Amino acid sequence: MSIGLRCRHDRSARELAAGMFGEGRGYKSVARSLGIPAKAVRKWQQTYRATGRDGLLKMGEKHSRYDFETKVAAARAVVDDGMAKPEAMERFGIASATPLKQWCRLYREGGAEALRPRPRGRPRGSGPKAAPRTREQELEERVRKLEAQVAYPRKPMALKAERRSRAGRRP
Repeated sequence: MSIGLRCRHDRSARELAAGMFGEGRGYKSVARSLGIPAKAVRKWQQTYRATGRDGLLKMGEKHSRYDFETKVAAARAVVDDGMAKPEAMERFGIASATPLKQWCRLYREGGAEALRPRPRGRPRGSGPKAAPRTREQELEERVRKLEAQVAYPRKPMALKAERRSRAGRRP
């Protein structure tokens, strides 16, 4: 019955559940009739209330991104105004309780600025900086390069001589 990595139950089970939610049935009744754990169906019901039938059927396909204003408004409503999380999910159209919980935690710790988006990835110029080389180190490098240039033409001649000696021929 599983189809993806993130979603345990297939779309048909969620379609049946959405129909039952539309009839006004509770999550326990739907869980019993579908043979699915009540905890999972309760999350489906929260998603159904927040985003409707389409949101429930799109579960597991793509992660939603919310803008800064939505995050702050939802976290402020829950933390400062005392709104229940399911009610905030419905009001602001948040599909899952997990990001809302995280936003509330961040809002309590650092205020609205903690919810501001941060740049992703490694910052430019964060690699190790090369220490300035001394004159002696520069000269040593120059000597190594010149020795390599001198040794390079000798190498093919030495290989040819070795092949001839293996073949038993003399020039």
